[in-house]
Amino acid sequence: MLLVYNKVNDLHSGGGVSELAKRLKTSTESDKDRSTFVIMPPTGDQGTGALELVKDKIKSHPVMMFSKSYCPFCTALKELFKSLKIEYEALELDLISNGAEIQQVLLNLSSQKTVPNVYIKEKHIGGHDSVVALHRENKLLPMMDTPHNFDYDLIVIGGGSGGLSAAKEAASLGRRVAVCDFVKPSPAGTTWGHHLKDAKSYGWGLEAGDVTHSWAELKEGVQNHIGSINWGYRVQLRENNIKYLNAYAQFIGPNTVKTVNKRGKTEELSAQKFIICTGLRPKILDIPGSEFVITSDDLFSLSYCPGKTLCVGASYISLECGGFLAGVGLDVTIMVRSILLRGFDQYCADLIGKYMENNGVKFIKGSVPTKIEKLKDGTDSEPGLYRVTAKDSEGKEVVEEYNTVSSLSLGSL
Repeated sequence: MLLVYNKVNDLHSGGGVSELAKRLKTSTESDKDRSTFVIMPPTGDQGTGALELVKDKIKSHPVMMFSKSYCPFCTALKELFKSLKIEYEALELDLISNGAEIQQVLLNLSSQKTVPNVYIKEKHIGGHDSVVALHRENKLLPMMDTPHNFDYDLIVIGGGSGGLSAAKEAASLGRRVAVCDFVKPSPAGTTWGHHLKDAKSYGWGLEAGDVTHSWAELKEGVQNHIGSINWGYRVQLRENNIKYLNAYAQFIGPNTVKTVNKRGKTEELSAQKFIICTGLRPKILDIPGSEFVITSDDLFSLSYCPGKTLCVGASYISLECGGFLAGVGLDVTIMVRSILLRGFDQYCADLIGKYMENNGVKFIKGSVPTKIEKLKDGTDSEPGLYRVTAKDSEGKEVVEEYNTVSSLSLGSL
């Protein structure tokens, strides 16, 4: 809050003491978070007075910012200082009568006339970009003698759309940001993995009126597409000075995580704040033979066509994969414990189920698998064969053989 001296003097000399007190109280309450409260009398000798004022401010305050109330760069620095719990003094030059003279004095002292103009411990730092650069280089907090000197301001755990958006937004505000992203493969898995003109890139053959499909070409097309998207994300992170770690992060303290990459290399990182954006992972079946099960993450990494497939679970991922596999001509069964698409509109869920059944997808409802047995090993070009035993709600066993068993129920992080 800043009041010009003449206005205060007019109120006081006019007998408006109670009005003055009222205005001070209102201004204080509405501006609680502002760090500045300045009552500035106009100086007699404006040049000398402005110089003495600037010198006094720089000397009296460890962090002194000469600012303007409407300047977005000034506002960004104030938010940065506030987030780091750095106490600062801000003098709003547009709200005082001799702001122009002070700005001229600053030009003579620091060769900088623009705002924000920041001094730390009587040393001229510069403007917004200079302060942010110090912060990104981990040099700002040490200048404050701040006891908590973290590696990063923010560590985001999870590299999905939410995590990447949060990381880029924080970086745009001058924060030092790292992203940790790692997906543990399923026991049988290895890696991650609408226009007619695009069909050929995804395995469809449309020659001489015959429709054929190549799983190998589909896999290659999908992996290439995923690779191009991932590369784009890496470039965006690098351009925003965000550190990317393809590593699994685990908390080992209030402000510290230990990361482990795919080679087993560990590293400890600290941050003031954390955002957990891991989303959901398919829940691996906890039954005998679960090591033979893949998930949706593994599906497009298979070197062979999955053949006759059992999708366990009725989540949208399960229905999506089941519908897609049936669409390329495979024999698909979806095993449902209770209802389709729990948590969604059940009228729409029933319509989806009926549509899928009409297009060749089979459903085993009210059942859960109890064990999986391997009958035949697969090769790089052919799937294996597995016997799946399930029980329905009445305890009756259901036994069927499949080439691929995929767990697609969502639930575990």
